[in-house]
Amino acid sequence: MRHYQTGYERSTRDFQSSVLTHQYEEIKTIYLNMRGWRHDYHNHIQVLKAHMAMGQLDALAGYLDALEQDLSQVDTYVKSGNLMVDAVLNSKLSLARQKDIALDCAAELPEHLSVSDVDLCVILGNLLDNAVEACEKIPPEGRFLRVYCAVVKHQLYLSVQNSAKEELDFDERNYISKKRGNHGLGMKRVKVLVDQYQGFLNLQNQPGIFAAEVLLPLTAPQSPCAHP
Repeated sequence: MRHYQTGYERSTRDFQSSVLTHQYEEIKTIYLNMRGWRHDYHNHIQVLKAHMAMGQLDALAGYLDALEQDLSQVDTYVKSGNLMVDAVLNSKLSLARQKDIALDCAAELPEHLSVSDVDLCVILGNLLDNAVEACEKIPPEGRFLRVYCAVVKHQLYLSVQNSAKEELDFDERNYISKKRGNHGLGMKRVKVLVDQYQGFLNLQNQPGIFAAEVLLPLTAPQSPCAHP
């Protein structure tokens, strides 16, 4: 029995390591693209001014179209006030958009949270990965993903809802069973981290929709940053 547990724990760690590496690369790519676009901003402005000065309206329109297409690859969907949450959400929602998933996201958080960035990345990243994976099993017209993040009564509240084709299998501890493969491993890791923070994980599966809610107590009162 111990050998089985050790093997399963090892597979969970290996899976989580690969997920973290993948998430890091996703986040790094989107932010490098954003930095690159900002770096080229002044060059773009000079080209646009030159086309205007020479009356080259067709060339100007073509250049603007090209810029718009380029910028769509680095869209910032969310500005919650928390860098790590923004990084994870923007990378995952960018991927979801490419898969024709209808998005609805609201997030307002303080700049600093008592939850570690690594743990936050694992929890939110796994929830979103599972949601996108579930949406891919549905025809594009039926795909949706709803995300809400906020601080509620000194607790970090995360809610992820997505369209779902099939009912998922839960075990008695309220996470997706091992037979679900990577989906189950990812949710097990979420459950482990939530328990470490003495938080709460609620999973609900209804016809056509899967919902996950996470509540993590914060060690000190923290209020969302004010947005202009």
